[in-house]
Amino acid sequence: MASDQVVGAHLPELGLDLVVLGLVYHVRIDGGRVEVAISLTSPTCPVAGQIVDEARRAIEALPGVDRAEVELTFDPPWTPERIPPTVRAALGL
Repeated sequence: MASDQVVGAHLPELGLDLVVLGLVYHVRIDGGRVEVAISLTSPTCPVAGQIVDEARRAIEALPGVDRAEVELTFDPPWTPERIPPTVRAALGL
């Protein structure tokens, strides 16, 4: 599934993937086209473009995917509450 493939994209400062951090907001699959909306922990992330590209490449590597579009959004703003409780506890949050 495309949302699972986004796991390949990591936040460099934490070394954790986008799914685990609750940064995948939306996945839409229409035939071979996949649209994903993701957020980041900060709107000032200096590697935002790199993360979006990494997520797009990971999704396009899936069988049957012809095109992936990854949109970066900050609406709603990400908060640590989007991280599953067990992961939050491991991170000390």
